[in-house]
Amino acid sequence: MPSVIHGSGSQSEGRQQMMGDWLDMTAYDLGHWVVFAVMIAIVLYPIGRIRGRIGLSPLWSVLAVIPLVNLIGLWVLAFADWPGKEKRGG
Repeated sequence: MPSVIHGSGSQSEGRQQMMGDWLDMTAYDLGHWVVFAVMIAIVLYPIGRIRGRIGLSPLWSVLAVIPLVNLIGLWVLAFADWPGKEKRGG
């Protein structure tokens, strides 16, 4: 079978064209930022309400959007002493 040999000029032009297309797809327009802000608000609002009800600052809910920090915070919250919960003597 005959092999197809590409010239070095056409190959580098193809790479540049592909890279240009990739860079165009990574741009964020206003719609992306609006969806991002709505999704963050949907997550942070209830977390802030829960934290406010247990006597902590709702501003700590911002940590929920940081990877790994959100998991650590969830575990700390799960095992923390909650106000209104009476200690059982035993």
